[in-house]
Amino acid sequence: MEKIQERLELTQKVLNKLHELASKTELSDVERDALIQRFEFSFEILWKCAKEYLYAEEGIDAASPKKVIRCCRELGLLDEEQTTQALQMADDRNLTTHTYDESFARAVVERIRTYDHLLQNWLENLQ
Repeated sequence: MEKIQERLELTQKVLNKLHELASKTELSDVERDALIQRFEFSFEILWKCAKEYLYAEEGIDAASPKKVIRCCRELGLLDEEQTTQALQMADDRNLTTHTYDESFARAVVERIRTYDHLLQNWLENLQ
């Protein structure tokens, strides 16, 4: 449990950094790119934290982000709407890693602002 607690604390720090940029109304190109990168690693650390939680607390071994999200839904850690958003978030995370074009970057930034709240709620539910 101590390892999970450390992971939860680290995840909170990472999400605070994401929120720092996501809450800004105007972003320069550099800030926009930094927000996208912060989103990528915020999503990564949170789904892996949830994966560890599922295994330690519930004995569930889920190997992929989408499986972890669905398991969190089954346990009530995410509701139906949050699950739908989280699955879209996983898709966006994959696209941000492998695709870059200006119009996609602008569109995903707006979704990241919504994901910022979702990620924080998900973490709170794990705690």
